[in-house]
Amino acid sequence: MNQGGCVSRNPRHAGWVVLCVALGADSGDATRRWTFDADPPGVIAPGFRGEMGQWVVVSDGGNRVLAQMASSPDRVFNVALARETRARDLSLSVRLRPVEGKEDQGGGLVWRARDAKNYYIARFNPLEDNFRVYKVVAGKRTQLGTVDVNRPEGWHTLTVRMVGDHIVCVLDGAARLDVRDATFPDAGMIGLWTKADARTWFDDLELAAADPSTL
Repeated sequence: MNQGGCVSRNPRHAGWVVLCVALGADSGDATRRWTFDADPPGVIAPGFRGEMGQWVVVSDGGNRVLAQMASSPDRVFNVALARETRARDLSLSVRLRPVEGKEDQGGGLVWRARDAKNYYIARFNPLEDNFRVYKVVAGKRTQLGTVDVNRPEGWHTLTVRMVGDHIVCVLDGAARLDVRDATFPDAGMIGLWTKADARTWFDDLELAAADPSTL
């Protein structure tokens, strides 16, 4: 499978936002990583499909990241899916940096996606100073949990773990959301997400098996 610049390293840097979600039997025990460093700029990373929005690899100094560049209308969810992935109980992580947006900012990570209109999403929005987890069914978003947060500009670490129907969301090392939902019980694709005009950079995406003891 094309892993879009995956490498065997575990990023741990201050100021990153990492989103983690838990893996299932369909995904196996192997950890997959996408760094985007070897991917050509100006197009979407290999293995990903931009379902909505404009997703391209861009340079961040000597680094490369996957960026959502579109200024979409207010109710549009910009989604890029890693079409070759299938995971149920998983641990998924990504660095995330909000770059721009007047209507919306930030973004997050998608998991157990059936398609571009059916999935779970956890996202951080610095414009609203909140951290939330949702389910999206037939394109309609329903909030499962929310917490107020206040974070400085730059990279942050968002983590989500899911085993069975149990979801735990972590922001910058602190568990902030703990919910249960069984809408999507099966393995699905992972992906990246922003809303409306939120322009956001993503880097060092990692998918691994979840440790149930961390929930």
